[in-house]
Amino acid sequence: MILDTNALSAWAEGDRAIEPVLRSATEMMIPAVVLGEFEFGIRQSRHYRRYADWLHSNLGSVEVVAIDRDVAHAYGAVRLELKKAGTPIPINDTWIAAIARQRALPVISRDVHFDAVAGIQRVSW
Repeated sequence: MILDTNALSAWAEGDRAIEPVLRSATEMMIPAVVLGEFEFGIRQSRHYRRYADWLHSNLGSVEVVAIDRDVAHAYGAVRLELKKAGTPIPINDTWIAAIARQRALPVISRDVHFDAVAGIQRVSW
């Protein structure tokens, strides 16, 4: 499964509601853009050290997905489809959707705008 930023944050916060979803995943991946959003968020937190330590402890169990040529190709297709449909989504979420489509994996997210992207499944908690 591909973790969106709100899923990564819920995991970091110890949200028990997300635990069954995480346990059901045969593989978990964090797009680099999600990692960047999370880093941005925790750097503004008075609990930065706690979140940074948590991230360091848990990052080894997931693959961080970089943007490569295949992802960029999928991104272009997803963004154009959304533009033509009149349903654009935030740019970072377009990258996340592109990775999900390219890897044929669901996105763990509470953001319903992922539902507008053909070819991906959103899993909520």
